[in-house]
Amino acid sequence: MLDLAAADEERAKIVSDTRTTIQNDGELVLEQNWGARALAYEIDHREQAEYHLLQLQGPPTLIASLERTLRITDGVVRHRIIKLAPGTPAAVEQSPRAVAPAAASETVAAVAEPAVAVAPEPDAASAVDDALAPA
Repeated sequence: MLDLAAADEERAKIVSDTRTTIQNDGELVLEQNWGARALAYEIDHREQAEYHLLQLQGPPTLIASLERTLRITDGVVRHRIIKLAPGTPAAVEQSPRAVAPAAASETVAAVAEPAVAVAPEPDAASAVDDALAPA
């Protein structure tokens, strides 16, 4: 997450330098720019940040180098490096904004489909109530 108060050139340089570091020692699997988004909570009085997702493969030395560089770089609000478990599905090529509307409409469509109605079997109590009801 990059600070929106930083100049556009500075934010672009941070992403470019990170990409170069990854490509020098490993492999950049996926890169997505999610744009400016609201933070879940304020960080240093900031309510928004520019989000980037970089998925990579590389040796532990690359991870340590990225961790140190991102920690001390001005303009980086937060960063997180996560090791994916074996068998994790491949990365999706779309940002969450592009996926959310389609997923929501699919959910609505699935809920809107008529369900098979099954009439309840009459039990003894309802049979008695029917017999005692005035005609």
